[in-house]
Amino acid sequence: MPVSRIAALRASGSLRYISTSPRLASIGPRYSQASALASKPFGRQCRLKSTAEPPRVAPKGLTSKASQNGGEQKGQQQTGPRPSLWAFLWQAIKRDLKRGRQNMKNQSWRDIMRDTPGEAIGGIVAVIVAVGAVGYVIFLYFTYFNSPKFTRYPEPVAQALRKALYFSNQDPDPKRALKYYKQAVELADEHGLDQFSDDYMGIKIQLAAWLEKIHSYDNAIMILENMLNDCKRWVDAMEKAAAEGTLSKYDPTLQPQPKEEEEGKEADKNAAPPEPRENFWGKRTRLLKKAVGISVKLANLYSDEHVLERETAHERIVWAVETTLRELNRRAKGPLKEGEGEWMADSEVGGALESLALSYFGTKQFHLAVPLLFQALRLSEDQCHTATLMGNIATAFAEHPLLPPGDAYADKQMIESKSWATPQQQRKAYLHAAENWANNAIANSKVPKGEKRTPECDVACAAAVINLGSILAQMGKQGEAKKKFEQAIKMIQEKGLEESEQYLAEAEAGLTRLNSTTA
Repeated sequence: MPVSRIAALRASGSLRYISTSPRLASIGPRYSQASALASKPFGRQCRLKSTAEPPRVAPKGLTSKASQNGGEQKGQQQTGPRPSLWAFLWQAIKRDLKRGRQNMKNQSWRDIMRDTPGEAIGGIVAVIVAVGAVGYVIFLYFTYFNSPKFTRYPEPVAQALRKALYFSNQDPDPKRALKYYKQAVELADEHGLDQFSDDYMGIKIQLAAWLEKIHSYDNAIMILENMLNDCKRWVDAMEKAAAEGTLSKYDPTLQPQPKEEEEGKEADKNAAPPEPRENFWGKRTRLLKKAVGISVKLANLYSDEHVLERETAHERIVWAVETTLRELNRRAKGPLKEGEGEWMADSEVGGALESLALSYFGTKQFHLAVPLLFQALRLSEDQCHTATLMGNIATAFAEHPLLPPGDAYADKQMIESKSWATPQQQRKAYLHAAENWANNAIANSKVPKGEKRTPECDVACAAAVINLGSILAQMGKQGEAKKKFEQAIKMIQEKGLEESEQYLAEAEAGLTRLNSTTA
């Protein structure tokens, strides 16, 4: 079975607080020993007076209030709050600094370097490292937690998001992370954030991505399904109002200027003018693109091995592609509405088409995947991904079913289809086309150099070589197929690809099949 390279869907430190039991110093009584000689008079025993008066025992049932208060205070002193680890460490650091300052007073720096050069140099290095670490933490705080992705939210929402991301990435704690994600959504509602704004939906998308990361696929799917349905309802209601003429006219106006912190502060004349406010048509475009992206992501989740709902996955990706093409057709027929904005980029449209093609791969409908892959190939801008698409086209041709001549899209792209007389000739033509596309994928994967060459080029090349080996084996060229499998194994071992285990297993399995048939 040839290998198809499935393109991945492309959809953000702080101190760690630890509490531990501090070390408590035990305090015990001090004893002094003394020896005394005493004479023993006749008829009686004498002893020296003890150093401490014997305790006076109160009558049974009577206890002085002072003794009770003293006991309570003593108990409070013994069971007082224990210092945290950071307080304990800070006390230790202060003691060490005090000891070092005393040593510096007693000795000059020259004497210290002469007597203990190793310890002196080590101390200098430790101070430099400590200062650098503190500076790095401060830098992370101001560049990450005070970045625009947080400051755009109201402060309570931003604070909850910071905690949620901290317990998601830095100190994983699913319960606390989920708590702060929910708190961020609730606070966003309280502060009146638009539920269809990118900021509000971004919180839910981040929550769904985190749930997928911890393998809570059902909850991630539920959140994305709710978002998809909300976007669909808003777009349908807006389109219905526009068709009935009840959509209120809303001219784009400039956003209000933010209030200055200090009265009388003049605005910068060189600052860029504020962007026009989004109107209904612009919001429709944004939500429709968001819905298409969510639908593609849902198709990916439904087709995951932990869910395996292929029919539902196929429905989601079909809706995404149909919506994308329908919107492209509408825009091609008439002028754009005011403030409508641009539609999806070519690479995004190609990604949706490719996802649908790979969905057809899963249902063994390779003849339906061929036209989608050709359209995605025309829209591809990255040469490494172009090689991936060519390898997938080779797979589709190699697995293409035998249909009546002219019924399949692939037949229209092949001149040989006009002279087919038997199914054997048709099959041979499909394998020949698959061989050509596999060779094209290998050639294109070697073209990018320098920064343009990404790891996807190596992955596409390895997958195409394995595909070519399988195709040659089906064509009866056993010797050439064996060389391709050996070449793929060597390439995978040398370059250490991301999915090396999967590709290595496929190449070794193909080589084993060849050896078993020739034996």
